[in-house]
Amino acid sequence: MKHWRIEDVAWDRFDPVAVDPALVPLVKAAAMVERNGRDYAVYLGRVFSDDPDFRQAADHWAEEEVQHGDALAKWASLADPAWDFEVAFGRYRAGYSVQVDADASIRGSRTGELIARCMVETGTSSYYTALGEAATEPVLRQVCKLIAADEYRHFKLFYDHMRRYLSREKLGVVTRLRIALGRIGESEDDELAYAYHCGNEPESQAYQHGRCTAAYMASAMGFYRYRHIERSTGMILKSVGLPPRGRLSVGATKLAWKLLQWRQRRFEQQLAA
Repeated sequence: MKHWRIEDVAWDRFDPVAVDPALVPLVKAAAMVERNGRDYAVYLGRVFSDDPDFRQAADHWAEEEVQHGDALAKWASLADPAWDFEVAFGRYRAGYSVQVDADASIRGSRTGELIARCMVETGTSSYYTALGEAATEPVLRQVCKLIAADEYRHFKLFYDHMRRYLSREKLGVVTRLRIALGRIGESEDDELAYAYHCGNEPESQAYQHGRCTAAYMASAMGFYRYRHIERSTGMILKSVGLPPRGRLSVGATKLAWKLLQWRQRRFEQQLAA
């Protein structure tokens, strides 16, 4: 069963005066990516076709992801009553699709696939935590808190199954780290950029990957704080079999924080140019 329902959110507490305009475009984009969760469940079902326990877990995960999209879309529609989520999502589905017909993981192994899923949940858990803490509008704070908690549970779900497959497939730390870093790098692919385009730009405006990526990232990265990166770094290290605390974690966190700040400046410069 879901840990919460959309009806549990205190929608009557929505305060339009407290809405931060900088958060609205990010929520619109996130709503579409989350709502697309069922396609990933289809893909995972094919990759893990002979593992009914995991397939059931993946289906349940996808339903929670879809609920995240619906909740974010409802908030965005309150913040911008002129926005039509279904129209925007229809554009998104027409222009972006997840490869669902794979017979094996694109990561090279089932362990690798689950490591990649851990990276996604690490990113979303920290992201919604950051947005929720930055928001002053009470309903968005509640929605982000609920979603962040779900995403952390999802991380543990994929991590537990990853450990199960790791005992069979024996991927080394270097291989696991390569997969993890590769998936993190995919945050700049079309999935988020095109969602930003469909959610925030008119249909008459041509999609441009570089512009949309820069617009999304320059804004989103500004809401992170050091503590969010510190927590994410620990989760990443744990996923690849390295100590999540200690000198390695401290050093990796400092490096990741500097990299995030550098990338944000680079995206801001790209937008200005």
